[in-house]
Amino acid sequence: MTQITEFILLGFGDLHGLQFLLFGVFLVIYVATLMGNIVILIVVSADHSLHTPMYFFLGHFSFLEIGYITTIEPMMLRTLLSAHVPISFPGCACQFYFFAALVATECFFLAVMSYDRYIAICNPLHYSSIMDYWGCLQLAGASWVAGFLAPILLMVFIFQLTFCTDNEINHFFCDLKPIMKLACTDTQVAEMTSFICTSLFAFGPFMLTLASYTYIISTILRIPSTSGKQRAFSTCSSHLTVVSLYYGMLGIVYGFPLGPQHEDLLKLLSLLYTVLTPALNPIIYTLRNKDVKVALRKLVQ
Repeated sequence: MTQITEFILLGFGDLHGLQFLLFGVFLVIYVATLMGNIVILIVVSADHSLHTPMYFFLGHFSFLEIGYITTIEPMMLRTLLSAHVPISFPGCACQFYFFAALVATECFFLAVMSYDRYIAICNPLHYSSIMDYWGCLQLAGASWVAGFLAPILLMVFIFQLTFCTDNEINHFFCDLKPIMKLACTDTQVAEMTSFICTSLFAFGPFMLTLASYTYIISTILRIPSTSGKQRAFSTCSSHLTVVSLYYGMLGIVYGFPLGPQHEDLLKLLSLLYTVLTPALNPIIYTLRNKDVKVALRKLVQ
């Protein structure tokens, strides 16, 4: 029994002559997403009025998004031009690790950003003492470290599996389900590890985010004036939109058991959180955020 040395990414299969059009569309989306996040990083760094905890975390989030899309989308663009894209065994392991680490880090940052909004709205008198520079640095550092430690155990179990003859991954990147499907040894331990890691590093931050927004919404509803309610809600509406999009997409793709007959559907759904959601995030954070729009206008002028 010989262990394979490379995988073949099948991408989207036969696109009936549409591959160049789709390549152009996804390339434009990739470049636009990249530029959108770079603009947010520049605006947040350059404008002193945005040197607050909320925008400190937004800067980290934009930097994370750049890494996230760069891990997936260049390889996806290659699979559009060629139906069989080879990727070495270490290359596939590396892509899976960075993808899983950045997904976990994003979950932690969404939880931290919702905690920041919770303190700002529910405990405003203590906000500056709790969310000081050192506190923000610790929360950001903990999110990065926890995110990059999160998939190590899962990666060890997955890439210790034996892959025999079939090396064709029916996907546009090295994702969990399509990789495990190729193993010719028992995947029960890897599947259990996957479940535990997902529960801890995705569901855990999700519950913290949910708890924060439960308190935020109940506090906003107790504000007597309508203008006060609107002002309080406007400070967290863009983040709430991003959280809903992100967890909604992840839930659709990983929350439902899709059989082998649904592989093409899995690829289409994967596009939602690897391409669509990251493309929408800079738009949401600029168009739905008055401070960023003002800072952007000042920077352009």
